[in-house]
Amino acid sequence: MSTNSESLSSEQPLSMRSLVAPLIALIIGMFMVILDTTAVNVAIPVLAKDFNSTLSLIQWTVTGYALAQAAVIPLSGWMSDRFGAKRIFIISIILFTLGSILCAFAGSAEQLIFFRILQGLGGGMVMPIAFSMTYRFSPPDKVGRIMGMMGIPILLAPALGPIVSGYLIDYVNWQWIFLINVPVGIIGVIMCMMKLPNLAKKASAPLDFLGMALAPLAFGGLSYGISEGGTSWHSAKTTIGLSVGAAALILFVIVELTRKSDPLLELRVFRSSQFTRGILLQWALQFTMFGIVFAVPYFMQQLMGMSALKAGLWTLPHAIAAGIAMPIGGRLYDRVGARPLVFTGLLFAGIGAFLLSFIDPSNSPWTFLVPRALIGLGMGMSFLALNTHLIQNAPRELVGRVTSLTSAAQQVVTSFAVAGLTTFIVSRTTHYVSQGETVMTDAMTHAYHNAYVVLAALAAVSLILAATLKRSTADRAETPVVAEL
Repeated sequence: MSTNSESLSSEQPLSMRSLVAPLIALIIGMFMVILDTTAVNVAIPVLAKDFNSTLSLIQWTVTGYALAQAAVIPLSGWMSDRFGAKRIFIISIILFTLGSILCAFAGSAEQLIFFRILQGLGGGMVMPIAFSMTYRFSPPDKVGRIMGMMGIPILLAPALGPIVSGYLIDYVNWQWIFLINVPVGIIGVIMCMMKLPNLAKKASAPLDFLGMALAPLAFGGLSYGISEGGTSWHSAKTTIGLSVGAAALILFVIVELTRKSDPLLELRVFRSSQFTRGILLQWALQFTMFGIVFAVPYFMQQLMGMSALKAGLWTLPHAIAAGIAMPIGGRLYDRVGARPLVFTGLLFAGIGAFLLSFIDPSNSPWTFLVPRALIGLGMGMSFLALNTHLIQNAPRELVGRVTSLTSAAQQVVTSFAVAGLTTFIVSRTTHYVSQGETVMTDAMTHAYHNAYVVLAALAAVSLILAATLKRSTADRAETPVVAEL
């Protein structure tokens, strides 16, 4: 693609000092959007009670949000190319903030789910555009360290979201988990307008409308089918959801691979075995992390009788450990590559998930300290290493499209994690009840234990794949083009 004529072709990457303000602006936007991903998790029991709803329905406030983000993430590359990354980033923050206001005034579970979908549509482009912009204006020899800084909102926000949410639920009301986004969104917009550089636009191909229609149908159908499986795997809703989702997914893959130029998602990058291994590992990490972030607060509140704030505070070991590990992982990546970091991270995460399976409602909350810290260390050590590995194993000219692919996939995996674990826990609870156990707390406790073991097994199997990662030797051949403010 050729650069837009309004851009200057002789500009160099930003210096480390001049990068500080743009990174802060990007991090504010990312932090707000990702924080809201897990802030609702602690509110699930309260929302179910206030709206007289079931867990299977109210979990769609999380699943629908993730799927909405996945639907618009692939558009981020095309939109950035055509209208400019800075402009689209700012518009996304504005739309996300407006969606937050609507969520706060929802009058039913169905309304809240709908408004959460609108909120996800607004914030879906924030993370891929932020990563693409950062990679383009960063000095080539500092990319690992800078990507480590960008990992702050990715790993800390999901851990801190339940704390903020828990306080607001216990001492204010659940509406404020959305209203708090308003001042943050305003600050983020102002910072972005003042501090973000104007990256060069690119000539954009016609939009892939067929792919854009098939992707939400595929992933939404599969998530719906998995969610309905908790009630019955033989029901019409489950069968229709899975069938429509699978058929749409097959058609989507065919359309994207046969499109001659600029598909919605650049699936051809899967021809790189290193990219394919990396993204499979990223999905495993994403499933493990968000599965635990979703499941543990509900376990604490419903089975251990904790308040929302106390359940939220027990994400601190995760947050602190991730905060310690992230800058270490960023620095080490430039020296050793992804393999040792990802292997170590998966090992920590798997051990942490396995230890969770031994915790009973009668145990002290302190039994969560070591498992949550191990999971935080594992995620902090490996998550950004994988992101950087994926970018460096893709063609330089497709970085914007690749970040769209990986970000969309992460949101889809998040929705599958929430829907899948909810279905698994409900079905296992029903199984144990059929064996004579009481629903609260024996059957549900055993169901949660089973879920944690599944997550630990997923991390353990992924270790084999992590051992096959190779360090990328590709150099960044192109010089990023950044226009003056």
